[in-house]
Amino acid sequence: MPIYEYRCGSCGFEKEYLQKVNDAPVAACPACGSDAYAKLISAAGFQLKGSGWYATDFKNGQKPKSAANTEAPAAAKSETAAPASPPTPAAGAACPASTTD
Repeated sequence: MPIYEYRCGSCGFEKEYLQKVNDAPVAACPACGSDAYAKLISAAGFQLKGSGWYATDFKNGQKPKSAANTEAPAAAKSETAAPASPPTPAAGAACPASTTD
């Protein structure tokens, strides 16, 4: 459920409410009873619960390793090594995208 912020235009009272999206907005200010109590436009907030990407990937502030960080230094690479050629399909192998029904 989202948290909505309200402010009274008469007395300046502010409060947050945990409401469903389809709930009716709060109409009267709880502090002064004025009808000038209005919902504010604010940034949406959310909370992640349970196990998932945060607990498994970023819990300790570690960033995933990139390919640039795992490569050997350029000086250690052999200058005479030939570039790798792309793999070729085996003879008679069918492409999965070209199947017919």
